[in-house]
Amino acid sequence: MALRNLPIRRKLMIMLLVTSGAVLALTCAAFIGYQYVSYRAAARYTVQTLGQVIASNSTAALAFDNPSDEKDVLAALHAERRISLAAVYDAGGNLFAQYPANAPVTSFPPHPERDGLRFDAGMLLDYRPIRQGGNTRLGTLLLRWDLASLHHEIALYALIAAGMTAFAMLLAYLLGRSLQHQISLPVQTLGRAARAVSENRDYSVRAPKFGDDELGALTDAFNHMLDLLTADIAERNAFGVRLQRQLTRLDLLHRITRAVGERQDLRSIFQVVIRHLEEHVPIDFGCICLYEPHEEILTVTSVGVRSRETALELALTEKARVRVDGNGLSRCVRGELVYEPEIASSPYPFPATLAKGGLRALVVAPLRAESRVFGVLVAARREPESFSSGDCEFLQQLSEHVALAAHQAQLYDALQRAYEGLRQSQETVVQQERLRALGQMASGVAHDINNAISPIALYTESLLERETGLSDRARAYLTTIQTAIHDVARTVSRMREFYRPQESQAALTRIELDRVIRGVLELTQARWRDVPQERGAVIDLHTDLVNPPAVIMGAENEIRDALTNLIFNAADAMPDGGTLTVRTKKGVRPAKPEATGSGPPGGVHPPDTELPAEVVFLEVSDTGVGMDPETRRRCLEPFFTTKGERGTGMGLAMVYGMAQRHRAELEIDSSSGKGTTVRLVFPATARSADETGRQLALGLPVRPLRILIVDDDPLIIESLRETLRGDAHRVTAADGGQAGIEAFEAAQSRGEPFELVITDLGMPYVDGRRVAAAIKAASPQTPIVLLTGWGQRLTAENQVPPHVDRVLNKPPQLRELRAALAELGRAS
Repeated sequence: MALRNLPIRRKLMIMLLVTSGAVLALTCAAFIGYQYVSYRAAARYTVQTLGQVIASNSTAALAFDNPSDEKDVLAALHAERRISLAAVYDAGGNLFAQYPANAPVTSFPPHPERDGLRFDAGMLLDYRPIRQGGNTRLGTLLLRWDLASLHHEIALYALIAAGMTAFAMLLAYLLGRSLQHQISLPVQTLGRAARAVSENRDYSVRAPKFGDDELGALTDAFNHMLDLLTADIAERNAFGVRLQRQLTRLDLLHRITRAVGERQDLRSIFQVVIRHLEEHVPIDFGCICLYEPHEEILTVTSVGVRSRETALELALTEKARVRVDGNGLSRCVRGELVYEPEIASSPYPFPATLAKGGLRALVVAPLRAESRVFGVLVAARREPESFSSGDCEFLQQLSEHVALAAHQAQLYDALQRAYEGLRQSQETVVQQERLRALGQMASGVAHDINNAISPIALYTESLLERETGLSDRARAYLTTIQTAIHDVARTVSRMREFYRPQESQAALTRIELDRVIRGVLELTQARWRDVPQERGAVIDLHTDLVNPPAVIMGAENEIRDALTNLIFNAADAMPDGGTLTVRTKKGVRPAKPEATGSGPPGGVHPPDTELPAEVVFLEVSDTGVGMDPETRRRCLEPFFTTKGERGTGMGLAMVYGMAQRHRAELEIDSSSGKGTTVRLVFPATARSADETGRQLALGLPVRPLRILIVDDDPLIIESLRETLRGDAHRVTAADGGQAGIEAFEAAQSRGEPFELVITDLGMPYVDGRRVAAAIKAASPQTPIVLLTGWGQRLTAENQVPPHVDRVLNKPPQLRELRAALAELGRAS
């Protein structure tokens, strides 16, 4: 049992015995320790003295090598019984003489150890040098003092100390037993009185006093405390009732605050507050009104469930309006709590209205945040003067908490709106930055690809035009190659601008959609038919094309690319097979559907443009997985894809860019598990008026010219030279800008100037700008054609270098090249 749990009588006895025992133990330990230290010091002194005597008497025996004399000297140690062993070693460390003489040699160390006095294993060892004349060392003396006698003495002292301690402890116990009663009896009596008070609630008990010492004073204080406690119990009981009520209100306030904190909208916050008031305060009618300071009007926003019948009777349902002036509410909207203990005789319309419903007591608490009242809390009871000061204080505190929660909800709502606006702005900025980055990347890609396919385009067009002996099959293959090259060139040139409207000068031609659709379906047949069949899936094709065929004005390659992307997307959306439908129809444009999100799913149309009444619809539908709302919202974003590594996120974005450039609308109808329909709505407009003029310009005759070609790509030089020579032009080629300038100046000096110069833009050391500047400086009338993979960008951004008369894009088309030569050749 722990000491703190023992009776005080035992505690006093234990403390007395422990104290006495500790003092005796310390005294005995000090005595024994002193004896132990003294004995060891005496032993050291005795051994040192004996060693000095034996060493001085051993010099003659060692000097004359007389072991017998040395044994006689050591025999004198017989008088000191505690010397258990002695030995003399000669200068070579060999045993010379020993004591006792009959002891076995193995009990002696074979050689002396280092000089000095030390304790080792219950023995005191002394290795001492034997010197002659104080300088010459003749040998070593070993004395071993046995400490067994010390241990015997220490054991005897310990036995005596234990006996004295036991006797002293017995005596202390006997004396303490009679003396501790003087302390323990008053304490025990006081403890019994305290237990009677605490266990039996008997506050009439008093403890007897045994003296005027500290315990007597403690007894007086205890009895006086009981007197005060008895007098204070009644007051405490009354206070406890009041405290319990306050705690109940605080708990209710805590629960309301916690419930309010879990909500972020005003209506649910107000409903929670009114419901708790009706259930726990309680009140007979409760509502919350919002204050409109400009109109001095309170609008009922929330009415309690139990108060709705009364509210309906009093015409105070939600959205009812109450004027502040003339209703005694002006103090409340200024921030004061209004309490009307009896409203039956109130002169104000609002309290009088409540009185008609049987209500008698009214409390109106302001809802204030940031020193501004934005609403009031109304609580009423049917009993007059039924709101205590505690109730009014509770309603005041509750209104402050509700005001803070409502204000935070308003701030949260404002923050959400601001965040949503910021998110949309960020999405717009990110999308614009993606487009800008894509345009920069596409510019370099377009240049390299256009350079690479330029020889193919020139040779293909030359073969189709000049080789009359081609078979129909070869001519069809070359035509397909030519179409593919033109599509690649136009696609690459559009990569940077797929979200920008088509330039006003872009050529639109008359297109029959039926022909384009059939061609695309044939070209993509491997994707929508053969690939699924390898997986055991079947995609059924259904075409519903209007008759007569729909005709629109557009760029055929762009429409073909867009249709290809839509068919690919439809096939990817039906991994297990389904139905692919391509449909065209004519009609009148219906009312524009409301767009949602940043792109469709409804309708998307270019800004500041309206489709004419007559339109042509091109639809691609599938019965695949469809899109959820989030995917529909983001499907037009560049690089957004749901296909993982198989997708680039550019398909629908390029379709959208094509629609903008054709002043068309893009509509997407889709839902998860029900497939997708993408609808392109083209304007049914007449053919562009200036198209005929441009085509007539392409047919002008071209006379033979002396032409200088400047480029750093041997393939382009060779293909362009062969093509122009086929048109009877005299062509000279220069590899690089500096070589081109030198070739032009050399021809000038020979009197054979070039009539036209075709130069690339990007060349090492000397680019096309410097070539044009140098040639114009030498011959201002010489036309210069800039043939570059950046041609469309330079024209679109109005960055045509000075001294350049015409910019043509790579890969060049013979019609455009001949038109430029015809026009510039006449002027030269």
